[in-house]
This record gives sequence, C-alpha cells and structure tokens, in this order.
Amino acid sequence: HVQLVESGGGSVQAGGSLRLSCEISGSTNNLNYMAWFRQAPGKEREGVAVIYTGGGGTIYADSVKGRFTISQDSTKNTLYLQMNNLKPEGSAMYYCAHGFSDYPPADDDSWRLAMEYNYWGQGTQVTVS
Repeated sequence: HVQLVESGGGSVQAGGSLRLSCEISGSTNNLNYMAWFRQAPGKEREGVAVIYTGGGGTIYADSVKGRFTISQDSTKNTLYLQMNNLKPEGSAMYYCAHGFSDYPPADDDSWRLAMEYNYWGQGTQVTVS
C-alpha cells in the first residue's frame, strides 16, 4: 500500500501563487513517475504535470506551461507543485498520483490519463477568484 497526502491548497486571488505538497509513504521505492491532477466540478480529472527518472524529466499540460512547476525533494518522499499566476479556471480539487513504473507512458498525452496511475491522494482544494 502507498499513501499519498496532499496539503497546501486554499483560496487565492487571480494572479496569486500557491505551493502544493504531497507526502509519500508505504510500500514504494519512490522511483516511479508521479503527477499532479486536478478536477473541477462537472469536468474530467486531468493531468497537470508529471515528473520522472528522479526528477530528470517533466511534462506539463499546455494550460499551465510557464506558470506551474513540479518537483520532488532529494529523498523523493515529497512531491511539490508550485503554482504561479493562478487563473480562475485553475479552481479545482488537486490530487497527487503515483504511477506504475519508472517512466510515464511514451504516447503523447497518455500521462494525463488517470488509468496510468495506481495510487491517489484525497486531494486539496484550490479556489481562485
């Protein structure tokens, strides 16, 4: 079992910043790809960013490029999402997710699919107004 616990969500005005954290524990070697997803009311859960190979690679959704940064600490026990210049359309429940292997799927945009992840946190709410 792998446990993921998110924190850092809250309310912020448009243009503001938040930093989300995800603590990782349990039966994992902390080498698998990890991602941040978000889900707004009435919409599908979508991948925001993914990190893999010990932080050697990252991929971002077009909607957040240049504004969000995904990272991990040196032990790989904590996943972060730095969100700058937040927009109202960024309001959503944000989740961290643990992947099946050390690399995300090679197909374009496949990393954005929830089916490519085997463990999930409970989420942290982000509201931008």
